[in-house]
Amino acid sequence: MDKKADRGFIAAYLKLSGQSLKKKTSTAVELLKDCTLCPRECRVDRTKDEQGFCRTGASPYISSWNPHFGEEAPLVGTHGSGTIFFTRCNLGCLFCQNWTISHGDDGHTIPIEELAGIMITLQNYGCHNINFVTPTHQVPMILQSLEIAIHKGLKIPLVYNCGGYESMKTLRILDGVVDIYMPDFKYADPETAKKYSYAEDYPSVAKTAIKEMYRQVGNLVMNEGGIALRGLLVRHLVLPEGLAGTEEIVRFLAEEISPFTYTNIMAQYYPCFKAQDHPPLDRRLTNQEYRKAVECAKAAGLRRLDQS
Repeated sequence: MDKKADRGFIAAYLKLSGQSLKKKTSTAVELLKDCTLCPRECRVDRTKDEQGFCRTGASPYISSWNPHFGEEAPLVGTHGSGTIFFTRCNLGCLFCQNWTISHGDDGHTIPIEELAGIMITLQNYGCHNINFVTPTHQVPMILQSLEIAIHKGLKIPLVYNCGGYESMKTLRILDGVVDIYMPDFKYADPETAKKYSYAEDYPSVAKTAIKEMYRQVGNLVMNEGGIALRGLLVRHLVLPEGLAGTEEIVRFLAEEISPFTYTNIMAQYYPCFKAQDHPPLDRRLTNQEYRKAVECAKAAGLRRLDQS
């Protein structure tokens, strides 16, 4: 069920007509003028350098890019995931482990053409996919670059590696473009989401977004070598004292998405950024807390837990 030969595999974006992709790109670019790309709907004109929550304009703003070997095994394979880290974010997590990128300005703007070139370079390195990290607020730039990259021969799957705080409007633009969705599902409780990420509506937004992602791509499909080709992969970072609401989240995934949802129950939480000021986020997880989270996932009926 989870393995399929990739003989004949064609990336989703290559199945779109050039005209369809151009229409999606122009629709996304238009949103920048009264920005509603994410659920915050700041309605600033980013084409005139007005800044909303993400503090990002209309050009690609990246921190780094490289073949990455620290992702889940189905993405990494033998040659790595072609990862592009975008600077800034539409969430405000007080414990972000990449806070110098998401909250700071660790990065630089680049031309659309350069972003396209990066995609091609990563493909030439042998990477199994192009992995856009924190892409939500830069979807128009990605699509503009993708049009160029396709003409240069891009053909590997695209991974949309996001925080789960996604607009249905933007996800519908991405329908037929993205091969692999990899959202976080951070919180089950609105008050917790408000306190730690300034996004009280996060739980309801994430549920709606993950349902749409699953509708578009289904369960994760891998080739005979275990490399992901298409589908949904959900990450859930376990927080101290059950703050993330793991039990409700895994139940949702098993019952309202699919028991075969490929899920990574993540144990790597450690205090970063402003976490020291917000107990119990000022400490690492205990082994018992993590084991409990995994047992919750199994008890809920999830059958594909990441073993990376």
